[in-house]
Amino acid sequence: MNCPTCGAALAPGARFCENCGAQLGDAPAAPVLPAAAVVDHPLGDAPISAPTRKPAAALPDPPAAGRRPCAECGGEVGPDLYCVECGTKAPSERDHFEEQPAAWVGGVCDKAVGKRRNEDAMALLAGAEPGSRAVLIVMDGVSNSIDSDVASLAGARAAREVLRMPLPAGMGTPESRDAAVRKVFTDAAAAANTAIVAVTDPDSPNPASATFTAAVLEGRRITWANIGDSRSYWLPDDGTPVQLSVDDSLAQAQIATGVAREVAESGPQAHAITKWLGRDSEDPTPTVGALEVDRSGWLLACSDGLWNYASEPEELAERVREAATDDPLALARALVAFANAAGGHDNITAALARVELGHNDQTPTPGGEPSDG
Repeated sequence: MNCPTCGAALAPGARFCENCGAQLGDAPAAPVLPAAAVVDHPLGDAPISAPTRKPAAALPDPPAAGRRPCAECGGEVGPDLYCVECGTKAPSERDHFEEQPAAWVGGVCDKAVGKRRNEDAMALLAGAEPGSRAVLIVMDGVSNSIDSDVASLAGARAAREVLRMPLPAGMGTPESRDAAVRKVFTDAAAAANTAIVAVTDPDSPNPASATFTAAVLEGRRITWANIGDSRSYWLPDDGTPVQLSVDDSLAQAQIATGVAREVAESGPQAHAITKWLGRDSEDPTPTVGALEVDRSGWLLACSDGLWNYASEPEELAERVREAATDDPLALARALVAFANAAGGHDNITAALARVELGHNDQTPTPGGEPSDG
């Protein structure tokens, strides 16, 4: 068989093309989601309607044939996935892909050395102006479920479309804004869930599922939401780094009762989650929070393939300092390389947005702690 998109030879039983990433067979496409309800525009009094959602693609967009650079020598990767210069075989686009929607936002999603396929996914958005607005979404397909690699990416892209619009300002009070923002993130998680179900075989005894974390930066305000144990962190250049999200996991439940983090996260059920997205999800409602930042630093969304080797915020902040770069894509690559060097036991995703505040902007925020949204 040959791929109907690029013509490359296909392995028997392949679900997607190793050359261009095109999905094969008759897998159902994610449905077009209905337009969201009217929301208040944060920049004015007139209400606007969010745009109609587009279907979530199942796999990364294929690169132009013959234009992919070799990771080993920088040469050209041919249609057979082998470098025409040094002969090294490149990984498939699903095994390793990168996104950089703007110079100040970037991410890397990698299979890791210890896994046979990449079930992590990410979807990013960013305004051209540094520090203007960014959306970081990371989802981790649960490895013991079928087609979680397809489902996680479909879900991430569906959630990104919901979060494409600026977050609502509510009716002018903090409580109204928090309620409106919570509704948007709940809608984003619901869209991700719908997309996952759409690409799941209805007869599967082990349906696809995934964790979910989304972080939105708008100026100095970070708003995040999560389901499962993918995480969001705030890592300032100076000051105290913070884990923004709280895991839905048995380890977190132990930590809440007083068990030391290093003990809970190294136990036999350290990565057993209590909430997830998918056909068998019992509660797709995310936990939502917000933080006003008061200094320059990094917003990080990541999967457990990274934080498994640096769970404490201080540990991740130290890895960021060691990388010594202001380029988010270079930093994401460095964090993925660190996790792979530490063992690469699970798929690794690191998505980052750079927050750069001027000296006059760095005023103290009372309390300095995340606020519940």
